[in-house]
Amino acid sequence: AKGLAYLHHDCSPRIIHRDIKSSNILLDANLEARVSDFGLAKLLEDEESHITTIVAGTFGYLAPEYMQSGRATEKTDVYSFGVLLLEVLSGKRPTDASFIEKGFNIVGWLNFLATEDRQREIVDQQCEGVQPESLDALLAVAMQCVSSAPEDRPTMHRVVQILESEVMTPCPSDFY
Repeated sequence: AKGLAYLHHDCSPRIIHRDIKSSNILLDANLEARVSDFGLAKLLEDEESHITTIVAGTFGYLAPEYMQSGRATEKTDVYSFGVLLLEVLSGKRPTDASFIEKGFNIVGWLNFLATEDRQREIVDQQCEGVQPESLDALLAVAMQCVSSAPEDRPTMHRVVQILESEVMTPCPSDFY
């Protein structure tokens, strides 16, 4: 989240990555996440809010408005980040066969569950040791990020704020 926030808000020119997915997030020696593979990235000059281009990226992570119009914005990266969060929470790829056979991708499945207030069912059972409040906060952030309306998606700065305040609590570790 911090890496995308930097690309969108703090570097000059700003960068739209266009291919945020699990295989493009690498861990360094300290297990800190790093954004990688800038092969599809585009620069936003000064006051530009979007770039129009041939649609590129990985199916399952692409924002619907980007697939329809070819207009890439920071909000299309936010959508992809939300899909990435759902992938982490569910333990399933965005186009996992269990979703596809029901006619959904991971976002469609989440939206289906949410209509019945069952969105917590998307969380992998292996997350049972995680504090329920943290899971709920992560799920809420993911749901905001994959909103069908780009204007309803948070900025990556806001995502970082939410994650730092509601999810990321220091915990002792023997790893370090």
